[in-house]
Amino acid sequence: MSNLAVTATSTGEAVQFWILATVAVGGALSTVLMKKAVHSALSLAATMIVLAVFYLAQGAYFLGIVQIVVYTGAIMMLFLFVLMLVGVTAADSLKETLKGQRWLAALCGLGFGVLLMAGIANASIGSFTGLGAANKHGNVEGLATLIFSKYVWAFEVTGALLITAAVGAMVLTHRERTERRASQREQAEARVREGKQVTPLPAPGVYARHNAVDIPGLLPDGSVAELSVNPTLRARGQMRDVSKEPTLRVAELEARAEEWLDRAPSRRPAASGEADAGSAEQSDADRHETEGAPR
Repeated sequence: MSNLAVTATSTGEAVQFWILATVAVGGALSTVLMKKAVHSALSLAATMIVLAVFYLAQGAYFLGIVQIVVYTGAIMMLFLFVLMLVGVTAADSLKETLKGQRWLAALCGLGFGVLLMAGIANASIGSFTGLGAANKHGNVEGLATLIFSKYVWAFEVTGALLITAAVGAMVLTHRERTERRASQREQAEARVREGKQVTPLPAPGVYARHNAVDIPGLLPDGSVAELSVNPTLRARGQMRDVSKEPTLRVAELEARAEEWLDRAPSRRPAASGEADAGSAEQSDADRHETEGAPR
């Protein structure tokens, strides 16, 4: 058996197995031990990619491609999209809704491990034939022959189990509304009764020199309007205070205007009497020019 093992496994295959097996086990443990759900999903994706490499190295090309395209590329990305849309925060309750579910899950995992080790221990390989005979007519054709002939019952049971799990997940995540939804008028009346903000929230950057979302608006007295900035930015400390910045430099603008008018006296607005006389003289000049012009 030792000579058979040496001839069956080359040095490159052994190095590849031990390196990738370490990565796969590390990703599996990180999936369970990571505190953030996104990190757990990424660790599981890494484990699936390593399994796909194992399939390709053993000649199971169809399973390797399906492992990457379907499981890693589609299902895991779906998990990530759900996590990004729904979100998992520290405010979520960690209280068990089903009593004893952790102990039951641990018992089931232990039983599955015992069955798996017993199956591996009882397995006996008389001779190493490889996948040459199985892939004689093609890897896809050989796999289809086994699925729909020898393992058709296990394949159908697995499909029914997956469908049941999908339906159960939808049922568990669906939430029925226990009370009637309040109308817009009722919500407005409730805000008035509770003394909350009745009018729309002020926009960020109002009466300030910027209109970014992290800059609060200023009230007429120059104070900061706290409601104009998102509470998340305010809690993170990312809100910029512009209340001390000069919003309207009135004195400087008036000085520049006076300087510009002094340089161009003709542009300075005249008094009311001077304006009337000038307009009358201008109208007479225009009339004489019109009469003397050739027709």
